[in-house]
Amino acid sequence: MRARAAAARITYGTYLTYVRGGRDHECMASNRGPRHFASYTQARDRLRDVLDAARAGVVTSVARGSETFVVVRADEQRKMLARLRPAEARVVAEGGGWAVIFPGLPVHGDGESFDAAVDDALQALREYAEAWNDHLHAAPNHTENRAVAELVELSSDDELRAWVLGGEESPVEVGA
Repeated sequence: MRARAAAARITYGTYLTYVRGGRDHECMASNRGPRHFASYTQARDRLRDVLDAARAGVVTSVARGSETFVVVRADEQRKMLARLRPAEARVVAEGGGWAVIFPGLPVHGDGESFDAAVDDALQALREYAEAWNDHLHAAPNHTENRAVAELVELSSDDELRAWVLGGEESPVEVGA
């Protein structure tokens, strides 16, 4: 009886192997359908399955040569990046105005009011993300900022503002 009950709890995924031109192409499937695609051609031919698996929230990958790429819903990626890469922005009152500083990033904002400084910082982040994708991604001192560029591009203005201000509470320092 115990063995039968334990066997009833086991779920199996289907593992398929395709042979084409003498080379093995593998596709790992789950009870929701395939989610790992061993070639670009396979993923292209089954694009609906690729997107359906990503929509379902399961790990979905596509191989191309020796590289593997992960397919993730944009909103889920943005949420994950926001959790894993906090802005750590410092909003400081100084000299009759406000400044927003991002330690470790070549981005800042300033303005006469708190909101103007934050708005300026959001614009600076958008410009940095654009420059990062254009050319800075190849610069050794900017390569580690991919998460920031991706987060900025995937965020609405309200989402980006919430990320900069750290959610509900904003880290404000009053200084010289």
